[in-house]
Formats: sequence, structure tokens, C-alpha cells
Amino acid sequence: MNRVALLERLKELQRMPKFQKRDICTVSAFLPIDALAKHVALCEEAIGTKQASSERARP
Repeated sequence: MNRVALLERLKELQRMPKFQKRDICTVSAFLPIDALAKHVALCEEAIGTKQASSERARP
């Protein structure tokens, strides 16, 4: 995924009930793309959604 797609996914995750009272998006401004991808993946794991690993691995 590219940076824009990761940021869009993070915005979607922010709307989930688990993250509504937490800010998971601000940190994205400081993260390099690989760290951002890992952050998104960890947030997805926390709510129980997982995307295909091949989708996450796209540049």
C-alpha cells in the first residue's frame, strides 16, 4: 500500500468504537511508510480485522 492508502485505512480505523476515544492518526505524520504500515496492521489486529498480507506488502 502507498502512504495515501495507509492514511485512508487509518482514518477508517479511527472511526471504529475501540479507537473513537483515542488518537491513532496524529502519529502518522512522523512515521516512515514501513512504520506506518506496521501501525495500521497493529490497529487492525487490535480490532480483529486483517487484510491480506499481500495487500499490505504492495509498495
